[in-house]
Amino acid sequence: MSLAPRAVLVHRTTEYEALLARHGTHGQAAFFLSSRGRGIEEVRERHRRTRQALVEVAAAVPLQWRQTRVERADLDRFLFAPEDVVVVVGQDGLVANAAKYLSGQPVVGINTDPGRNPGVLVRHRAADAPALLGAAAAGAGSVDELTMVEAVADDTQRLLALNEIYFGPPGHQTARYQLGHDDEAAPAEAQASSGVLVGTGTGATGWLRSLWQERGAALPLPGPADPRLIWFVREAWPSPATGTSLVAGALTGEQRLRLTVESDRLIAFGDGMESDALELTWGQTIRIGRSATALRLLG
Repeated sequence: MSLAPRAVLVHRTTEYEALLARHGTHGQAAFFLSSRGRGIEEVRERHRRTRQALVEVAAAVPLQWRQTRVERADLDRFLFAPEDVVVVVGQDGLVANAAKYLSGQPVVGINTDPGRNPGVLVRHRAADAPALLGAAAAGAGSVDELTMVEAVADDTQRLLALNEIYFGPPGHQTARYQLGHDDEAAPAEAQASSGVLVGTGTGATGWLRSLWQERGAALPLPGPADPRLIWFVREAWPSPATGTSLVAGALTGEQRLRLTVESDRLIAFGDGMESDALELTWGQTIRIGRSATALRLLG
């Protein structure tokens, strides 16, 4: 007998909840914000809308389904199952945070604050949840297959991301490494920089776009479902031992970047979640390219 679907509601602690946890009471939180020129009522109202959206979505889950909730901070310890329908309730970035732990499960994005969130990934309102859950379980409806990027280290560590993967130092030190395409015949270049960014068309609306604009790059940005990735080296430093000829490019098909660490410690993390990073040390190699896994986002 196959298991009934499980609705997994992904959310994050609101700013209001974080303020109460830090300051203890509503009054103390209000005083703290007022001392910095802010009012607490807007913060509490956003909290109320988020909680109301969670209640509405939970109520929309069919009675025969199972359901659970997972907070953003616990995603790296949560085990998603093949029969899950993932409902992200919050901001666009929360979809990216969840995507790296999925393996093809359908995702529904619920926008809790349309006036503040662009809604690129959280495309729906809580009132749409009943129809969306039914469509997800039936395999019906419009589904966008969004390209993801992955990094695989030579010790089998693996990392997925929806927007981008950052490779570099954990602080403000200089990263030293060899960079080249993943072809033994292709020349590699020794580099010293503040890191390398490899990302997707979804990520091209954020951090990647800022680098692209800064460089005035002629390289066209990919779309969210485009299998092409783009990459940039940040602040490459020319010296007698390090070069700057390989600082940007695109990866198509099965192409990958190959980076060999020449520092005591470098890291790789995806979508801004540095707390869930791969740790790399001298001599290790990491390859970054398009993942065979895509994010299945209901349109």
